[in-house]
Order: sequence, then C-alpha cells, then structure tokens
Amino acid sequence: MNMESKIQIQDAEVNPITRLDYPDPDVIRVGDIYYMVSTTMHFMPGGEILRSYDLVNWEHAAFVYDRLDSTPGQRLEGGQNVYGKGMWAASLRYHKDKFYVCFVANDTGKTYLYTSGAIAGPWEKHQIEGFYHDCSLLFDGDDAYIAYGGKDIYITQLNAGLTAPLAGGLHRLAVSDAGHPGLGYEGTHFYKINGKYYLFFIHSLRDRWMRTEACFVADTIDGTFSGGDVLVDDRGYCGQGVAQGGIVDTPGGDWYAVLFQDHGAVGRIPVLVPVTWEADYPVFGRDKCIPQQFEVPCPRQEHTYVPLVQSDDFRKASGLPEETEREQYGCYGLKSVWQFNHEPDLSLIGRDTERGVLWVETGTICRSLLQAPNILTQRMRFPQCAAEVTVDAGALKVGDHAGICALQGCYGMAAVTRREDGFYVVMKGRRAADDSMQALQEDDLAGTEWEAVRIGQHSMVRLRIEADFAQMKDEARFFYYKGDGDGGTWQQIGAVQKLYFKMDHFAGCRFGLFVYATAQTGGRAGFSGFEYDMQTK
Repeated sequence: MNMESKIQIQDAEVNPITRLDYPDPDVIRVGDIYYMVSTTMHFMPGGEILRSYDLVNWEHAAFVYDRLDSTPGQRLEGGQNVYGKGMWAASLRYHKDKFYVCFVANDTGKTYLYTSGAIAGPWEKHQIEGFYHDCSLLFDGDDAYIAYGGKDIYITQLNAGLTAPLAGGLHRLAVSDAGHPGLGYEGTHFYKINGKYYLFFIHSLRDRWMRTEACFVADTIDGTFSGGDVLVDDRGYCGQGVAQGGIVDTPGGDWYAVLFQDHGAVGRIPVLVPVTWEADYPVFGRDKCIPQQFEVPCPRQEHTYVPLVQSDDFRKASGLPEETEREQYGCYGLKSVWQFNHEPDLSLIGRDTERGVLWVETGTICRSLLQAPNILTQRMRFPQCAAEVTVDAGALKVGDHAGICALQGCYGMAAVTRREDGFYVVMKGRRAADDSMQALQEDDLAGTEWEAVRIGQHSMVRLRIEADFAQMKDEARFFYYKGDGDGGTWQQIGAVQKLYFKMDHFAGCRFGLFVYATAQTGGRAGFSGFEYDMQTK
C-alpha cells in the first residue's frame, strides 16, 4: 500500500481521536506503524501503548508494566492510595532497534526507564537517578539527553547506561517561564529535526486559563532557544485549549501532532493536528488553529482495529499465539481493555470460564468505594456511553456492596448490598462543593445513599449506568432491571450524579465493577454479561 496517499476527512470524523481519556500523549513511528503512550496514573497494569496505521484509528498494543513498586499506596493497603499520582507523562522513543519508555511516578518520587526489543515486550525495568518532571528523552548520535521541568526547563546529559546524569556532561537551563501566574511551561517533548533542536511545551495563557502549545528551537543543544506559542485554539469546544503531546512524521514526509484537549469529566482526549514547516519552525494547523478539514494518511485497508472499549463475557479465547494472547489479554489474563484501579490482589479474583462469571472476593474492610481493592475499570467514551452488568450477590456478607460505578473522586454507583433482612439495590454517590479542578479532600466516608430498594432474597440483579459528557454536561444516571427476561423494565434509582474532573484523581471517569466489605471479609460477588454501549439508549 502507498502510505503517502491522503484522504480528506471532516473534522467531526477525526477529532477528537479515540474519544477516550488518553492524556499527555507521546507518539513515534517505526516503519509504517505509529505508537502512542499516555499517562495511566494509578491504574494497573500501566503504561499503555496504542498502535495505529493512520494516526486516526488506534488499538491496544501493550502494557509496559503489571506492577510498579507494589508500595502500600499502590496496593491500597493501610488506608493509603495513589489516586492522582502514579505514572505521569511518559516519553516513548525508538533507538537502535530498542524501545524506551521513560516517566516519573509522583507517589514514589522516582524516574523509571523501561526498555524492550519489541513493543509487545517483555519490558525491562530500570531507574534513572533523580526526578525529572514531565521528561522527554533525546538520542543524539551516541549521546542521550533528558529534558524536563515546570516553568524552568532543563536539559541534562545522561551517562551511557542511562542510569544517571553524565559526570561533567551538559546540564543547563534551556527555557524559563518563571513568574507565570498560572501554568508555566511543562509537558516537555524534545526532538532533533534536520540538525536543529526543538522543545515543545504546554502552558496556559497569562490572562486566563486556557491550555496552549509552545515551541522553542535552537541551532545547537547548548545554544539559545527561542520561540513562542504555536497553537491557541479550543476547536470551538467550551474554551478548552489543545496542547501537550508529540509530533511525528509520515513515511511520505508529512508531519502531525497528537495533543490532548480537556473534555470535562470524561477526561483529556487526543486531538490530531496537521503540522507544516516555515523557515525550520513548525506551523500547527492554519493561523494557529486546527482546521475542521485536513488531509490524513490513508488508512491501511486490510487492517481491522480492535476496539479500545468492549463488552465482555469473561471467557477467554484459547489457542492464541503467545504474543497475541499477551496483547489481547494483557490485564492479568483479562481483556486488555480493562485496568484495575490500583495493583490488584489476584488471590481474591477467580473466573468461571464455562459460565462466563468473574468472581471477586473481599479481603479488606473499607467504608468507602474509593478504598475498595480490585475495582475493574474501562474508560468512559465521549460524548455519551452506557454499560450494564449482571451481579450475582448470593455470596455477599451483611454490609457488602457489589455493583457498577462511575469511578472518580465524585463517584456514583448502583450496587446490591446485603442487610439483615435481605438484599437491596442502592444508589450512592459523593458530591462536590464546586465545579473547580481543586482536589477533593481525602475521606473514608461511605458516600450518600440516595435511594435503597428492597429486593428480598433475589440476589441476581442487572445494573446499568448511562453517562452524558456532551458539552461538558457530565452526568451519570443509574438503573436496575426490574422483572425477569424481556418482560422486565429498567428502573432509574437514586439521584443524577454530577461528575467532575478534579486534581484528586486527575483522570477521566471510568466504569468500574466492584465489591467491598464494610463489616467482615470473605464475601464475594460474581459479574457476568458486561455490555458496553457507545451511545445511551
């Protein structure tokens, strides 16, 4: 196929790409394949890498790690957690037949470097001495550098083993945004293109909150970097700017940027931007805005992309080649569309593949959903989506809750709970005092129970969430199925939950399947027939 061929696609069909929360993207091309890594925060397995042949459609390729350091916070032990922390803003590079993923974790204060000869792995874990916020690797011949920082951006030369700064090597302040009243330069992406050195950043306008993209260029790595904003645009969407991400060329020599845009509670979604060059300086879109229509690489016609969100019967295909199985079932043997809220305790998880049931047992006591281990999550999709699942609550103990949630700091959930007089369907949630990004204070409160419906000894219940993120409406509604078979009806329960993207979780809202104990451990719940709807009914 000729990868240099182009097609014109309306913006509505292209942007935002993925329509899912993949923030802080970095993108590379190896041959005719594009790879993208993004922030996965506290979710495990982490460091997800996506694959594309056209920069528009993407599918899962790999997780870089199953576990990071297995700290008490990463394992939700002792009342600790790492919500809003964990893995941030990774740098993805390919150099001399090896892939590199470099990132910091804000809970451990470490800089991690993972390497592999193949995108599928296995990935080897290393550490770079020091902490390099929003770092970006650059290989320049036999030399390696890391650019990083917030407001003050530094470039540091690394030693040959990439384990620490090179003794006596380059260490310099490259660009400073000191004194910025808001978000100064950060989210560094570092490149050498046609002999010149480029630093790309995100920051906000000085007079108001709006993310913008900036670029600085120098003739030499120790020379003066000069530049400014290259993209100030919200695509007409709620004043939310587009910025931070990588740039990449096509085999035909065209350039594109993959940046992100805030979309409210659903998260930060990648946006594709055409890039041209004038006098060795990048021009993003046209007149610093993203056009509604532009040319993109023609997609590989014979390739069928595996969706990034899926329904699941919790059975597993057999007889797959090892690499295919790792790719498709990279979440501890579950479909790779899933991630756990923190590192899971696999001893409490089982699967009845014959019946198609995922069983999760309680192993700790917690009052709050947010401290529940083993919450199995999938990203919610912009602009609307819904999901439903059947919960077998027969083995719950008194005080247990099991169901489906909209997982964020301001969470909402529909659950089955067992009380002394039988089973109840309940809707619970946590409200926010305001709509700012300010983090909610940590608490272990049980949340507000907005409604409880007694269902007696009937322990098999189907639950549903419908979410609407269009124009940042950010609302979730909760339902349970009343009756049997086709003769039943969906009954809404509880309050409409207002969802918010806030700094405490710093991640887009997700569907979550959960069970937790408030009184005694050892109960369990079974989940079956998970259905993911792209649009609400």
